[in-house]
Amino acid sequence: MTTPITAHGARPVAVVTGATGGLGAQICRTLAQAGFTIVAGYRSSADVAQALVAQLPSDGHCALAAPVTDSATVNRLADSVASRYGRCDVLVNCAGTTRFVAHEDLDGVDDALIDDVLETNVRGPFAMMRALRPLLARSELEGGGVVVNISSIAAQTAMGSNVIYCASKAALDNLTKSLARALAPSVRVVSVSPGLVDTEFVKSMDVKWRDEQARRTPLGRLAQPEEIANAVLASVRDLRFTTGCVLPVDGGRPLK
Repeated sequence: MTTPITAHGARPVAVVTGATGGLGAQICRTLAQAGFTIVAGYRSSADVAQALVAQLPSDGHCALAAPVTDSATVNRLADSVASRYGRCDVLVNCAGTTRFVAHEDLDGVDDALIDDVLETNVRGPFAMMRALRPLLARSELEGGGVVVNISSIAAQTAMGSNVIYCASKAALDNLTKSLARALAPSVRVVSVSPGLVDTEFVKSMDVKWRDEQARRTPLGRLAQPEEIANAVLASVRDLRFTTGCVLPVDGGRPLK
């Protein structure tokens, strides 16, 4: 069994946005099992977030409103984390949004969708990093505080739910590199870049489409939420000399 993570004998704190989604919830579970106290950030599903927190191992976890497009609320979240715990060692930016629009359908990508995707997927992670930077910079974790941005292979392949979604993830990876340089050496910043993850949402889609995505992946299947969560944990716990990089968890999909 892996020894739980501690920072000078105390349990470190991880803030996870988008915690009520299938991927965010698994990241919360994996980090909690590794010894983190979890702040489960949610946009509107307070009951779901509270239920998740109640199921996590150990105690001390909490659920806080984290609508990442609302910078004032994000700042209040940072204040709440500081007052409750006096620390934040890890930030996982998992909140994201999209809508399926064919890439050739430029009219289908209306201004409201563009603004929503960019505000949530790019401005949101930046706002979270900006608000929590003072706490992250004081982290006593080995290797310093860590920000993990949940990206997508769409940033590399330019294939995804819509054109703007792909652009938003490319921007997020660029942000990872810029802020890794700007926040070093006290804070590391890493992108974890999944292929299609077999969450409950994806399982609800057309079976033929899902099977086709698996066939197009060299390893012959979709990613599991646990595999993305394990990559997040590895970025924090094991890759202590790694920053400003994009860590793919995609089964080799860009190779085809």
